[in-house]
Amino acid sequence: MRRLKPAVLPLGLAAATLSVVALANAESPEDGASAASPQPVAASAPASAPDPAPAAPKALAPAPAPAPVQQQAPQTAPAIAPAQVDEVPVVKKPEPKKFEPQQTVKTLPVDFQEQVTSYWCGPAAARIALSSVTDALPGQADLASALGTTTNGTDHIRQITDFMNHALADKGAEYKTVDWGGKPLTDGMKQQLWQDTVKDVDKGKALVANIVAAPGNQPPNYPSTQTIYHYVSIVGYDAQNKTVQVADPAGFGGQQTYWLSLDQAASLIQPKGYSH
Repeated sequence: MRRLKPAVLPLGLAAATLSVVALANAESPEDGASAASPQPVAASAPASAPDPAPAAPKALAPAPAPAPVQQQAPQTAPAIAPAQVDEVPVVKKPEPKKFEPQQTVKTLPVDFQEQVTSYWCGPAAARIALSSVTDALPGQADLASALGTTTNGTDHIRQITDFMNHALADKGAEYKTVDWGGKPLTDGMKQQLWQDTVKDVDKGKALVANIVAAPGNQPPNYPSTQTIYHYVSIVGYDAQNKTVQVADPAGFGGQQTYWLSLDQAASLIQPKGYSH
């Protein structure tokens, strides 16, 4: 009897056959249960978060057109109302001290001496004033040298002040210059002259004044057709009549002293000044 040799399948084909049989057995229903048709499973790629869609760029609103510049007329500074001016503090100058006369009429005792030359009125007036304070009286020639007096006279009232302060340094009788220099004459200037006269005479010292006596405004006995540039000494006051007493070294008409109203005395001194 001829034996049949078992068919030998190639290795690859045998493996494939086994796989088909195994797959058939795995999918066969057991215990008579009907098998549902297998649903194919679709392979899907792993889920990943979707990239956000890029935002659409915002449209830029057009810039508003610049408003036309209107030229304005230059403004003037506002006027200050009176109320605003009143708010500014006003600093008031202290009023000068007033000196009341110690007597109704007072005249200083002086050593009167007329001027030796026509141009030594400055030295002679200074000597009269010195005699109200001291008995140590130099001669007019020495005074003229000390004052710097020339044939043209003594140039400025300051020269008198400087000399008096030097000569009376040990007496405490200090002199000051009031230089009016032709300023318009005011009531304030008149009152200043009156106050200085009262104060100095009451202290016992005479004043020296530089005067200009023009025709029509002259002391007694002056030559009426000439303008006299001169120095005199004021040696007293009359408070009731508001007059000052003058010792005049010129001695016109032999008159050594006379009284002048405050107004006339101030008008004679106004072009120059005085020392007190």
